[in-house]
Amino acid sequence: MGMPTERHVRASTEYSLDVSCFPWRAAAPSTATVVLGSQWGDEGKGKLVDILAQESDVCCRCAGGNNAGHTIVVKDASGQKITYDFHLLPSGLINPNCVGIIGSGVVVHVPSFFAELDKLQEKGLDCTGRLFISDRAHVVFDFHQIVDGLKEVELGGKSIGTTKKGIGPAYSSKASRSGMRIHHLFNEAAFATKFRQLVEGRFKRYGHFEYDTEGEIERYKTLAARLKPYVADTLLLVNEALASGKRVLVEGANALMLDLDFGTYPYVTSSSTAIGGVCTGLGIAPKRIGKVIGVVKAYTTRVGGGPFPTELLDDIGNHLQEVGAEFGTTTGRRRRCGWLDLVVLRHSMLINGYDSFNLTKLDVLDGLAEIKVGVAYEIDGKALDGFPADLEVLAKATVRYTTLPGWQTPINECKSFEELPANCQDYVRYIEKELGVPVEWIGTGPGRESMLRK
Repeated sequence: MGMPTERHVRASTEYSLDVSCFPWRAAAPSTATVVLGSQWGDEGKGKLVDILAQESDVCCRCAGGNNAGHTIVVKDASGQKITYDFHLLPSGLINPNCVGIIGSGVVVHVPSFFAELDKLQEKGLDCTGRLFISDRAHVVFDFHQIVDGLKEVELGGKSIGTTKKGIGPAYSSKASRSGMRIHHLFNEAAFATKFRQLVEGRFKRYGHFEYDTEGEIERYKTLAARLKPYVADTLLLVNEALASGKRVLVEGANALMLDLDFGTYPYVTSSSTAIGGVCTGLGIAPKRIGKVIGVVKAYTTRVGGGPFPTELLDDIGNHLQEVGAEFGTTTGRRRRCGWLDLVVLRHSMLINGYDSFNLTKLDVLDGLAEIKVGVAYEIDGKALDGFPADLEVLAKATVRYTTLPGWQTPINECKSFEELPANCQDYVRYIEKELGVPVEWIGTGPGRESMLRK
């Protein structure tokens, strides 16, 4: 197979693609490695993606928007630590030889795209010619963000606790077939007409909130011009990468328990965060999916409203929050903390079919004398068969726990599984035994180097 050509660029637009970043060579077809969150998000997916991206040619985002975040800490040539915050862009971009792709399943707030890109480039991370957005991706506008806040006010005490980044309203526009895609930005006259219609529709629904419609139309003329070099038909890019044997990595956003179908609805995000979202968000066939790695925090956290059966509202919960620095990368919100929940993980496994786990932030448990693990939900002494869809049923359930001894020894210097304290090894083995899935990677600290392979 040869080098990708200008046919990756849709003929209806004027944007262009520098194809020099893809020196394709004939090779056997490959499959994509997928990294997915298995709980309620914030599991630390970015660090594993960063490690795997060092051996990857392409790193893709397939769903969500800038409502999620990864923080990755690396050392430069002089040994100084550099912190990178990723929200919308694929974190595999840290590898200077890796191409980043934002797929059609992602919703893109263009000003935030450039703000994030500019910050990365200010820190010396040059993304020129190796970052592409699908022309089919939908656009998040500022009025979507305003509406996001208005919807939360409407819900009052039953608010979902969104990030107010406009993600839900943008997906609503997409589902109602009234949204605008990236390629629409390059037809100025048609864009202006459709944009005015969109805003007027929101005024009718929510009342006339403060918004400069004509000013936004003018602003997007400038943004569209700057965006052109980054826009491509990523459907062709990803599939040709796989067909020609390139190593493709897919970076999941959010996590399974926030999935629109299988999460704790309605306290979920507005996209498919499960394995199916990889296929629909990138346009690749199921048989192109290879290894699926589930990222599991050694305890459980979630942000915003919604049920949390193993939540700890005591000193141990505060300990996990403080030691684990459990504040959201995107919002800065304090994360709710609790014990590891195997009911959640079994539910997650059924849907995503993990081949292995990355157990993260195991070091946060270092100071605890004993550690509990939620193993079942019970109502009137009878165990539930799975994770219930009905949140009223879930509210009636109690959690049955198993208690394991802690290790009360720092593990941040351990470089192999065998170096971990015996009780720490037993904790990992217990998780493997109960779930029937091997733990392949273990996070022992915040740095890139604090990850051992079992």
